[in-house]
Amino acid sequence: MYWGGLRIARIAEMLDVAETTLHSWKSRDKWDDALAIERVEGALEARMVLLINKELKEGKDFKEIDLLGRQIERLARVRRYEQPGGHEGDLNPKVANRNSGERKKKVKNEISMEQAEKLREIFMEESFEYQKNWYRAGLTNRIRNILKSRQIGATFYFAREALLDAVETGRNQIFLSASKAQAHVFKHYILQFAAAAEAELTGDPIVLDNGATLYFLGTNSRTAQSYHGNLYFDEYFWVHRFQELRKVASGMAMHKKWRQTYFSTPSSMSHEAYPFWTGDLFNRGRAKADKFDFDVSHGATTQGALFQDGQWRNMITVEDALARGCDLFDLDQLRLEYNQEEYDNLLMCQFIDDAKSIFPMRMMQPCMVDSWDVWADVYKPFATRPVGNREVWVGYDPNGEDENGDNAGLVVVLPAQGKGGKHRIIEKFQIRGLDYEAQAQRIYEICQRYNVGHIGMDTTGIGSAVYQLVRKFFPAVKEYKYSPEVKGQLVNKTYNIIAKGRLEFDAGWSDLASSFMAIRKQMTASGRQVTYVAGRNKQTGHADLAWATMHALDADPLDGDQVATASIMEIC
Repeated sequence: MYWGGLRIARIAEMLDVAETTLHSWKSRDKWDDALAIERVEGALEARMVLLINKELKEGKDFKEIDLLGRQIERLARVRRYEQPGGHEGDLNPKVANRNSGERKKKVKNEISMEQAEKLREIFMEESFEYQKNWYRAGLTNRIRNILKSRQIGATFYFAREALLDAVETGRNQIFLSASKAQAHVFKHYILQFAAAAEAELTGDPIVLDNGATLYFLGTNSRTAQSYHGNLYFDEYFWVHRFQELRKVASGMAMHKKWRQTYFSTPSSMSHEAYPFWTGDLFNRGRAKADKFDFDVSHGATTQGALFQDGQWRNMITVEDALARGCDLFDLDQLRLEYNQEEYDNLLMCQFIDDAKSIFPMRMMQPCMVDSWDVWADVYKPFATRPVGNREVWVGYDPNGEDENGDNAGLVVVLPAQGKGGKHRIIEKFQIRGLDYEAQAQRIYEICQRYNVGHIGMDTTGIGSAVYQLVRKFFPAVKEYKYSPEVKGQLVNKTYNIIAKGRLEFDAGWSDLASSFMAIRKQMTASGRQVTYVAGRNKQTGHADLAWATMHALDADPLDGDQVATASIMEIC
């Protein structure tokens, strides 16, 4: 009764025993010193004796005696386990038999027949109709070329398709992206897909138990020619030296049993891959009689079509995706978030005409590198302090003034070491829907990970409130109050840096490249000054990541070298 929580006075009252007597028993038998297991054993013993001594037992009494007996047996095992030499076999008799027979060695990356069936079931159930169209096309066409809207699940889908093919056919799968970091997005999706069927995959490359190998490559890979298998070339409209890479890539899937899949969001009509999509590359150098007219318009390719060059082409806009089962978008909201030009490029598969851009595609492509490869000596992305104690610069471009305004852009730049060195954009964030306190908190978190030497930020609109909070933990923060003169200074300085080949960022960051490409010059309302805009008629423009980068790069002294600046002055 005492171990059950009753006080001595209450027990004395219930048993009609003097309190002093109970206190004597408690002290003599050390009730308070008893271990939990001893208290349970005492309660079990008392209840068991009571039931055994019962003259007329009912069915429930026999059940309880059996239950209590089994509990006493378990406690006895615990007692043996606690003795010197105790082991798991004392707690669970089955443990002793686990290693008695010959053990089967676990096969690495094994996927059973049941797991393979589960993968196929998930694959078919969770694919949208346009993705199933890609699947059917892959069964009969060796080359698929897909122009797509952003965020409709292409990388996600093809990662699943490739794993399923590897499991069922034993064929190798090669994932080629603008950077190795981007290629590992495929790997992440593959591991998730396998885990959904309770299969665990490890390694890089991943080698399945049936011999199929899954390779994850960036375009900087020097040994890509030695691989062979089904090829998946991701975001090919954003890679540098596409024609050169296409020859290497197609060589990996040259045999007729291998399948080639190219898919990307559109970039610029000046990109090397544009003739590959339009068919002009096929016609180039052929006699007039051997040339074909390729209709690659949306109407001709929205369902997918096989062309004379052996490529099955398909254009899928965000509106097509919604019409074919995708439920991930709110079109009305997207039209509020993007101006018409951005909407057409990002979501409706329209190419950018960057002829009027201050930072055209040809200028941005040399900046795009395979960061995991090129920066391996200085940047550890998964470390607590990714660049150790080296100084970084931070640039921030705020949200618009209302809920439907721009995203906020935040970038971290690792400055060059020495005159003429390269600045590296090592992190970028696009922030939407956070109030000014939350945005300031995000900048504070950056200051905890890095040794920040400079923060530059636009203080237009909500930026002013964020600026006031950032000053509390970084008093030296530099503010920019936008005017044509200030914007001109930022653009000129960044143009100088890029023109000299002094800026690098991961080749998979197509959003950063397109942000720069969106910036154009425009006359002010007075017609007397040149300013710079990015699609919207707002003073700050919309290219948030590009402006954030310019705020960070403003810390570069440039050493007074004005050679490259002259080029942009000619443009203006």
